Amino acid sequence: MPPMRRIVALGALTLGLLLPATAALAHEEREVTLPDGSGSVPAHRQAEPDLLVCKSDRPDFERRIENFPEALKQRNIQLYELCQQKGFRNLQEAVDKVGRPGMAIAILPGLYLEEPSRAAPTGACANLPARWSSWGYQILSFEQQQACPHNQNLVAILGKKDLQIEGTGAGPLDVVIDAEYRKLNAIRADRTNGIYFRNFTAQRTTFNSLYVLETDGFVIDKVLTRWNDEYGFLTFASDHGLYTDCESYGNGDGGLYPGSASNLNDGRGHDVPRYAIEIRRCKSHDNALGYSGTAGDSMWVHDNEFYDNMVGATMDSLWPDHPGLPQNHAKFENNKIYNNNRDYYRYTRDGTCAKPPAERGYEKGVVCPQVGVPPGTGILVAGGNYNVFRNNRIWGHAGSAFHLFGVPAFIRGEESLAKQADTSNHNRYEGNVFGLSPTGEQRPNGRDVWWDGQGTGNCFQGDTGPSSPQALPVCAASAPGVSGGSHRWVAEPVKILKLYLCSDFSAQDVRLPAGCDWFGAAGLGRVEAQLALGGSLVLGLLAVLFWYRGPARPSADATPQKTAQAPPGTPSLGESAPAEVTVPATAEPSTTANARATPDPTRGVGLVVGTVVGVAGLVLDVVAASLDSPLLTAVALAGVAGWLVCLGAVARRVRAVFGWFTVVLGVLTAADAFDRAVHLIPFIPLGPGWVRGLLTGVWVLWAVVVLAPRRRTGERGVVG
Repeated sequence: MPPMRRIVALGALTLGLLLPATAALAHEEREVTLPDGSGSVPAHRQAEPDLLVCKSDRPDFERRIENFPEALKQRNIQLYELCQQKGFRNLQEAVDKVGRPGMAIAILPGLYLEEPSRAAPTGACANLPARWSSWGYQILSFEQQQACPHNQNLVAILGKKDLQIEGTGAGPLDVVIDAEYRKLNAIRADRTNGIYFRNFTAQRTTFNSLYVLETDGFVIDKVLTRWNDEYGFLTFASDHGLYTDCESYGNGDGGLYPGSASNLNDGRGHDVPRYAIEIRRCKSHDNALGYSGTAGDSMWVHDNEFYDNMVGATMDSLWPDHPGLPQNHAKFENNKIYNNNRDYYRYTRDGTCAKPPAERGYEKGVVCPQVGVPPGTGILVAGGNYNVFRNNRIWGHAGSAFHLFGVPAFIRGEESLAKQADTSNHNRYEGNVFGLSPTGEQRPNGRDVWWDGQGTGNCFQGDTGPSSPQALPVCAASAPGVSGGSHRWVAEPVKILKLYLCSDFSAQDVRLPAGCDWFGAAGLGRVEAQLALGGSLVLGLLAVLFWYRGPARPSADATPQKTAQAPPGTPSLGESAPAEVTVPATAEPSTTANARATPDPTRGVGLVVGTVVGVAGLVLDVVAASLDSPLLTAVALAGVAGWLVCLGAVARRVRAVFGWFTVVLGVLTAADAFDRAVHLIPFIPLGPGWVRGLLTGVWVLWAVVVLAPRRRTGERGVVG
């Protein structure tokens, strides 16, 4: 890492030590080993099932199948008669009878509460020596799961190979596995290479409906999950996976969560040999997040619908102890991502989410968010690399279609300076359709892109609409395999402060940071507006003082002075009243002194005009921050830049160094406006906003000194 970048990384690490202590472990699990990649995606088998599961209530069964197509109805009747003779009444009983790889279990229509699995742990299982997570459950080893399979799981599938479990109904809702909020997981498939799930519903848990862990080869086919505290589907530390034609809703985190997939493309560019997990033709809606991908590496997500969530999809490098960080190599293409504008934080505010899960009303549409995110977002990337978003149709978001920001490595528990800026690099956004539904209806997004400005090699398509910043690095059309544009080590300063503030969300502590618009702050209540207001008040006061008084002349020497009256009409800096000039007592006024006393009608007028423009710019900056308008912010900065240049041009006649410094600050402010709204200035590691902000702090202190009146011995008055 270059020395300068190390300094920047050290600054980021120092800032990170000040970050609020939030619940930073969204999914805690035992230490896992990623698969070696020798497996394969299993195929659906059409053969007769080896084991049958059904309930004994014949009237209920007949009611459930009465509207089936005749052939399917007769098939289920045949299986039901056979199941009554030698089948099982609970899925767990059938799983326990699986004695070899390649077996298949058929579940007939019915409601499966798995009553034998619901009892609370007793004996040794009630006192297992295992660490407790911050969410109140024990983190058990695989061996402990085997010894006590129902401490956390309604149905535990442990170590079985090539098992197929399929509902025999017309659709997923004909077979329902219901945990009734009594277990963390409805179904846990742990080290189950080759497992195939098809055509059933799993629901109502205190964590996940369907959990696949440390598995090489799995398929989730036509499965519905709903009404869970955290996730609908969670697959973790797995490879050769396929989600297809699935659906998930009513979950407090992600409907679909392919976390820590096999990190097989780490170190590669955009061209990769294969992806670890494919997700296709699924629908995820009415969740906090439609898709959640902490360390969602090597994912191919295509032809899905993510809608009516708070955020359509996220991938991130935020949470510690997830294999495969930082997140990399997800490809999203040909998806429909729309209307993700839900705001479920109201249920956190009003106390609904403080009730026991069974009393919250998940079945009536309540969702209790477990994560802090910006509602109204299509796809959010928090610290990902080499992701591709191509040919998606994304519309109807109140916030942003795409949201991208970097995450320093210390957030995930890595303190090496060399790693602090290793996220938010080489992400490509190209060929997406913004603000237009498939029917041709105009449904614009509030912004097409929100980007914090950090990262190397990030690029965007050239036809984006309103964005923040408005000027984005454009992908090179002639080199589709190469990312273009960005070379920034650190995000924009105001956006860093916003992300710092918003990160203080905690579902457990019911903490929703004030000032963050993610949680309802608006107008002057937004932290960006408050920062703009504070800065504008300081600069506005200085602008008025410079216009009214002008800078005091510094002491040139200790020579006694006499005072001469300036000719009528000679303006001082910032005022039109006659001013006094001083000349040496022992000599006639010098040429320089006479020049200063010469009337300059453009001097006072120029400063007045510049001051008016500058104050207008400062007011507009507050308005722009309140409205979250990057273009107005750029216009405001241009006005402030004009004032600073005018002030500096006048001030250098009295205080040359201060005047030139003011001119330079004005030029930097103009460059910041240009960088935001016109074109991203290339090949600079820090945006102009950083340099401008630091120099503005110095300038404010200097301006106070310059404005302070000074008198010397034997002196009647000073200029201005």
